[in-house]
Amino acid sequence: MAETTPSAWRCSVCGYVHQGAAPPEVCPVCGAAAAEFEPYAQPAAPPTPSRPGHWRCLNCRYVHDGESPPDACPVCGVGPDRFEAALPASAPPAAGRGAGPSGGRDPVVIVGAGIAGLSAAETLRRAAPGTPVTLVSDEPALPYYRLNLTRYLAGEVAADALPVHPRSWYPDNGIELLAGEQVLGLDLPGRTVQLRGARTIRWQKLILAMGAHPFVPPIPGADREGAVGLRNVADADYILAKIGAGAECVCVGGGILGLETAGALAKRGARVTLLESHAWLMPRQLNAKASALFETHVRALGIDVRKAARTAEIAGGRHVAAVVLEDGTRIPAGLVVITTGVRSNTHLARKAALEVNRGIAVDNALRTSAPDVYAAGDVAEHRGVVYGLWSPAQYQGSIAGLNAAGEATTFGGLPRANSLKVLGLDMLSIGTVQPEDGSYRMLEHVSDGRLFQFIFRDGRMAGAVLMGDTAIAPAVKKAVESGLDCSEFLAGARTGADVVARLQAGP
Repeated sequence: MAETTPSAWRCSVCGYVHQGAAPPEVCPVCGAAAAEFEPYAQPAAPPTPSRPGHWRCLNCRYVHDGESPPDACPVCGVGPDRFEAALPASAPPAAGRGAGPSGGRDPVVIVGAGIAGLSAAETLRRAAPGTPVTLVSDEPALPYYRLNLTRYLAGEVAADALPVHPRSWYPDNGIELLAGEQVLGLDLPGRTVQLRGARTIRWQKLILAMGAHPFVPPIPGADREGAVGLRNVADADYILAKIGAGAECVCVGGGILGLETAGALAKRGARVTLLESHAWLMPRQLNAKASALFETHVRALGIDVRKAARTAEIAGGRHVAAVVLEDGTRIPAGLVVITTGVRSNTHLARKAALEVNRGIAVDNALRTSAPDVYAAGDVAEHRGVVYGLWSPAQYQGSIAGLNAAGEATTFGGLPRANSLKVLGLDMLSIGTVQPEDGSYRMLEHVSDGRLFQFIFRDGRMAGAVLMGDTAIAPAVKKAVESGLDCSEFLAGARTGADVVARLQAGP
């Protein structure tokens, strides 16, 4: 392979892509050090395709039309060596629906300024410099990295470090930011977005990126003062106003957000109890054995973990006083943070008669059931999947932006992956983490508090869990996402240590 020169770097913890000759000292999203970044090199000559015409990015599944792969993936930034020849995943758009760059003629309105909406705006500006772009946000704050909210709670980052771009970036890049604006309705036939005060905005292309809201189970007392979800800066500020050294806090939900919130509150000196209704923590990301090792780490941080704990009531008067479990246990609490998942913000889409299931139904181009209307991020449902994760939302936003700019682009789906630092412990969970039947084979290795689990099916890596050491995470991601055939290697592999050694050796 030709010598390469890094031009972009991706954080192996959260997926943030940094453009430049060197990685940043600290990831602005998750706080990972420079050593956690992997380079994206651009070879002098692209590989020769076996089927020219369509190329799929092995990293994010973006599909490029052309005789050769692009110099860099417009979605995730990888070089041409990370593309494979592929057949188109869907038919090209019909005439009049993004057949060519808009060239500034067709205004685009983006509803929602989370990472999906912001990525759409950034991509639109690069792909179609003259296109009028309006970004509408219901939050008064500048668009920010939502992943940093728990770091903000923990005191690791200040409020002024949350925004992705300074306020001046938006007018400097020709993007009209309407912050603190509530969208009341979508007039699809009339191609307008209706705001408060009878104000309307006209569009030729519309991108819906309204995100999601915290799911609150029907728990009696969940509406009492002192019970809150964590979704935005206002929620975080409310929590910070309620806690202090020795404060009694209960986090309901043992997923990633619940764990990171519990860790942040414990770091502030609060006495924290974490409730998980499942038999183990992080049931979507970890199997029972991996979770048991992780739980040991969580308890060492001073967090009281209670599994198979079902909340019967949030008790108190006007303000919360305790959480009562179904078995009668009463846990004193002055603050209850409910982190039991999210639900897509589909209200506007339903009112506009778009096709909606759990999220707004989209095709491979992220088109909705209405012409020239796209959806991306936590509000979108692609092939029955609502990802609810930061990295897929970023990719989908970029792809929706490209399509709105007239550059036909396909989203091919992604395996579920969580590359992150949870409470100071490096972790990767990707694909299938629990063998579903006898057709799967698991190889694992546990050493010095580190755990490596690899799940194979039909000679291919279907999923993996890495805990305590994620140095081989890029190789694992590539194997899972590309469907790499591991049959020859597996014939001689006996334990997870063999897999680790093979991945460390490289291709």
